[in-house]
Amino acid sequence: MSVFEVFEKRPRKAWIYWSIALFLVALTIWSARDLSFHGLADKGSDIAYGVLHGLFHPKMDLLTDLSSEGVPYLIFQTIAIAILGTFLGGVLAIPFAFLASENVVGKTVSRITRAFILMIRTIPSLIWALIWIRVTGPGPFCGVVTQMICSIGMISKMYITAIEDLDVRILESLDACGCNTFEKIKCGILPQLYANFISTIIYRFDINMKDASVLGTVGAGGIGAPLIQCIRSRRWTMVGAYLLGLIVIVLLIEFISTRIRRHLAAGE
Repeated sequence: MSVFEVFEKRPRKAWIYWSIALFLVALTIWSARDLSFHGLADKGSDIAYGVLHGLFHPKMDLLTDLSSEGVPYLIFQTIAIAILGTFLGGVLAIPFAFLASENVVGKTVSRITRAFILMIRTIPSLIWALIWIRVTGPGPFCGVVTQMICSIGMISKMYITAIEDLDVRILESLDACGCNTFEKIKCGILPQLYANFISTIIYRFDINMKDASVLGTVGAGGIGAPLIQCIRSRRWTMVGAYLLGLIVIVLLIEFISTRIRRHLAAGE
């Protein structure tokens, strides 16, 4: 049979592709029907100009102020919140991930644990922050608890994928060699998981670093609270100083974390 004959006998799926395209078009039209644009707000351009002016003309005294009101202190507080939230969430996510993996505990326990993890992930971080502010009060501790819980939801999902992709042949070989449980975990499981786990934690830290600045707007510590206060009072040079410090540290962390994840992915 020639290539052309095989090509002519190929499955005809054009109607499937057209149906999907029409469905997506209809979904887009339905989603956009309630959107309405009434023009820019009266003072919207003034605010945009103020923010841009502040970025190019930041208050330099604030950038070098080492007190609790200065940019360095608030930036390091934001980083500390992100580090603690990510570390605690990454550690607590490990037992949840193993309990949610079917190849470890079976379907029943796995489904119950996955439902709990899904419940955590469905609630936005700002809602978690508003809940915990009522429990712990405003401040950095609330930010750490909020990021810890949100990190458990996301990191557990990534851990589960790595655990379910374990090469069981390695474990079977170790079992045949007479290795005990601890030796199988040390030599067969951890080497397959640690690079993925570390990469996931670093990726989540990137997210938490950005979220920590947002959570501050509701009183969960970090640079977000003074930033939103300055925007409301239109102190644009101070806004520029806070934003400039935040931009620099986020870009630096992004650069470092990307290189670390690249090395982990390459197995170096």
